Amino acid sequence: MTEIEKVQASVVRFVEWLDRFGETSYDHQSFFASNLGRGAKALYYKQPLLGKIAVSPMIFSEAFVPSARRLFWKRQRFPIADAHYAMGFAFLSQVLGEEQYYLRAVHFLKVLKATRSPGYDYYCWGYPFNWETRHGTMREATPLITTVPYVYEAFLQVYEIDKNEQWLEIMQSIAQHTLHDYHDFITSENASSCSYNPEPSAPGGVINASAYRAFLLTRAGLDFSDEQYPKVAERNLNFVLESQNADGSWYYSTDGERDFVDHFHTCFVLKALAKIEALTGNQQCTKAIERGVDYYVKNLFDSEGFPKPFSRRPRLTIYRRELYDYAECINLAVLLKGRFPALDAILSRVTDLTQWQKSDGSFRSRQLLLSWDNTPMHRWAQSQLFRSLCSLLYHNSCNTNRESQH
Repeated sequence: MTEIEKVQASVVRFVEWLDRFGETSYDHQSFFASNLGRGAKALYYKQPLLGKIAVSPMIFSEAFVPSARRLFWKRQRFPIADAHYAMGFAFLSQVLGEEQYYLRAVHFLKVLKATRSPGYDYYCWGYPFNWETRHGTMREATPLITTVPYVYEAFLQVYEIDKNEQWLEIMQSIAQHTLHDYHDFITSENASSCSYNPEPSAPGGVINASAYRAFLLTRAGLDFSDEQYPKVAERNLNFVLESQNADGSWYYSTDGERDFVDHFHTCFVLKALAKIEALTGNQQCTKAIERGVDYYVKNLFDSEGFPKPFSRRPRLTIYRRELYDYAECINLAVLLKGRFPALDAILSRVTDLTQWQKSDGSFRSRQLLLSWDNTPMHRWAQSQLFRSLCSLLYHNSCNTNRESQH
């Protein structure tokens, strides 16, 4: 069996598991989603010494009894996961030519349409739980610029298959939300960072947030031939470019507090730049990508050549490897395939998921220090890995078809 055949077999097994398991799950944040959990986390931000005691039961459970999530919160549906599943099934329908997968993609779009955040003029989505942050409680369904672009891409991808005008109308609404509902913070003469969410108190400075917005508005400018989108996108893009460190890395934020460098957020930034580069030919993106990939392949893989969570840690971590890192590594490597030999070699290595896929078809969530976190979580990162593997299959089939025509 070839490498790509193994990937396809893995995807089919996963779909069979998803059919049995259902579309809700626990989450990475389930330990802290309840009032008790949020209170402990809030105390940690305000009084770290006391807070460490308060959060210790959750941290212990996460490290040694990850299945204990069910004691802290409930299974939920996650819009970001629904978007990834929609994209994955859309890819799969094109690779295998089976209508059932297209219909499954449409199903997830209908779910997204029905689960939009209430109280906003435009279509938008966030988390289905109250999220305690260092800036206070972010209420359930608060739109997030780190979620909304994935939903836009999901509607776009299915629209490109079936040309259904209702998907286009929702895309335009999402683009208007992204343009009008987030705040810009001037960081230089030519650059601005954007807020993480539309709340008046939401701060700026998170680099992947601006990268996401820059991509979505760049894409929307082309999709709707509207110059207002790329004008805002350019300033957010310039913020991302100006925030790149001399070694090619990006900190999570420029706020002076969250100056860690981790795997999947680095991928988020590089993915956005790669997509903008593909749409516009922007040479500044090309240079940033080259420097970023050089840092990425040299610093965010362990001695065995597999994704490692951090090159610059924010705190002590309780795990060795993260499924999310594998998913985003595959996404990035597929986007940039053929440009960076070191990244191509990594792609071949990380698609061997023998250790990660369980006998039931789902994937392990984390490799802990002593064992595994086997709790399947759609947002962290079953859906992301499914989408990345389906993307790999799709791009491989496109390349195969092109080669057969020559």
